[in-house]
Amino acid sequence: MEIKGSGEKVKSQRQQQKERTRQRLIDTALSLYAREGLLATRTADVAREAGVSHGTIFAHFATQEALLNAVIETFGTQTAGRLHELASQGSSLREVLQAHLAGLREGESFYSRLVRESRMLPNESRQMLVAIQSVVSHHLCAAAEREMKEGMIRPQPLHLLFNTWIGLLHYYLANDDLFAPEGSVLERYGEELLEHYLSLLAP
Repeated sequence: MEIKGSGEKVKSQRQQQKERTRQRLIDTALSLYAREGLLATRTADVAREAGVSHGTIFAHFATQEALLNAVIETFGTQTAGRLHELASQGSSLREVLQAHLAGLREGESFYSRLVRESRMLPNESRQMLVAIQSVVSHHLCAAAEREMKEGMIRPQPLHLLFNTWIGLLHYYLANDDLFAPEGSVLERYGEELLEHYLSLLAP
């Protein structure tokens, strides 16, 4: 029994080390993608930056695309987490939009790259971006429907309501070199974009 317990402890420690290494690779890749671009960053770059052998990458991710997808999924989970928490509280449209901005601000450099390079990404990676947008759309539209019924905002098609918001954000993020070449677009313009968007919905 003692030997078995010792073996399980070693296995647990190895598993924890494996999970820490995997997370380090994801964090390193996200940083490089944000700085150098999603398509320009190679797995060898990630390995070197993370201080591991190139083979270690493929011990955790079968392909370069799998690593990219893991990074997108991690980013999407973080963004969705804020919105799910708010949804359970029946939040206002303003609160949903503020939470969305806050989530994007945390990974703005990466998300801006994702927006700019999305059309050149593998299909599965593009679908993961669509999945992130679907979560945002679900919570935004749920809050908007409540406020339409209460007469707080003008009735309008939900797909246009969402696409107007995401299109506004994406335009500014895709052109961050024009709007905030030395800093954060969302920090500089986020509140102004939110107020402008809400003014378009006013009854």
